[in-house]
Amino acid sequence: MITLNRKVCLLGDFAVGKTSLVRRFVYDLFEDKYLSTIGVKVSRKVVAMPRDDTTIELTIMLWDLADSQEFDSVRVSYLRGASGAVAVCDITRPSTIDGLYKYSRDLRANNPGAHLILAVNKIDLADQRAMTAAQIEAVALDLKAPVYLTSAKTGKNVDDVFRHLGQMLVTNAAA
Repeated sequence: MITLNRKVCLLGDFAVGKTSLVRRFVYDLFEDKYLSTIGVKVSRKVVAMPRDDTTIELTIMLWDLADSQEFDSVRVSYLRGASGAVAVCDITRPSTIDGLYKYSRDLRANNPGAHLILAVNKIDLADQRAMTAAQIEAVALDLKAPVYLTSAKTGKNVDDVFRHLGQMLVTNAAA
């Protein structure tokens, strides 16, 4: 079996659900209380990914990056060496889309070959939805990223986001 280790960053404004997405993917847990990430929190999950006629044991190192103006100066250093990222916005707050352009630019400037997936989170709050499907598709096209509507609370599409990114990371990857 081939083993690969890849660094994946979670990017997005405060309170979009980055930490909750990681917690749901890694531990299958959700917590309602908001805990602000300070600096960076690193989690790890090993997943089996198919590639050609074999299975790749992919260790995903998930870097949950804080968002704050004080953190802007060091974010770029945390992005170094990332093979991919999940750009997260909150479907109830359209303003959270704006930062995704900056984060994706920073990611690709430091890691030109990095893969990116867009997670539009909090779809369980359907009555508070403030983004249209057209807006979401436009952002995905601009970022050149596949898009998933996710809910860290219910778990909807969370595994799909990370498995899709994992597949991108193992396809054409050297061992």
